[in-house]
Amino acid sequence: MTEQICPCRVGEKTPLSYAACCQPYIEGAPAPTPEALMRSRYTAYALGNVDYLFDTLAPESRHDFDRKSVTHWSHQARWHGLEIVSTEGGAPGDETGLVEFIAHFTLDAERRAHRELSQFRFNTDEQRWQFVEEVQRKSAPIVKGAQPGRNDPCPCGSGKKYKKCCGAAA
Repeated sequence: MTEQICPCRVGEKTPLSYAACCQPYIEGAPAPTPEALMRSRYTAYALGNVDYLFDTLAPESRHDFDRKSVTHWSHQARWHGLEIVSTEGGAPGDETGLVEFIAHFTLDAERRAHRELSQFRFNTDEQRWQFVEEVQRKSAPIVKGAQPGRNDPCPCGSGKKYKKCCGAAA
């Protein structure tokens, strides 16, 4: 009998079984890295294990946990896989770690992707990683091309100098 592929590994070139991937963490073993915790939290969404999602939150993040909406999303979505975009920190001895991911799912007959940069913290009292919050990603800087000089021909093609055409409005 073939072992069930872990939901966080669906679509990967070398998928792992649920038993070899997230099952130990969901059953109580501490995840060794923020990425492992992120993968197990995705798997918990896919399996409808809302208690695990609550239990892996940092204490200060539990106040606004909406069990009803998390349960709804977890059970109504069809989960297609998790893509880890990047990780930062989270090595042994680190206090914090970041994981950027894309969770692929279908909800209300619409294929969707949820992209997030998540912050994790190592709880030294409990000796385990916990999810703290979503971190707002900095938007990419807007890079303008070369700007025309005052006496250059206007890029709009009018034949006038920039200062007498489009540059006059600036």
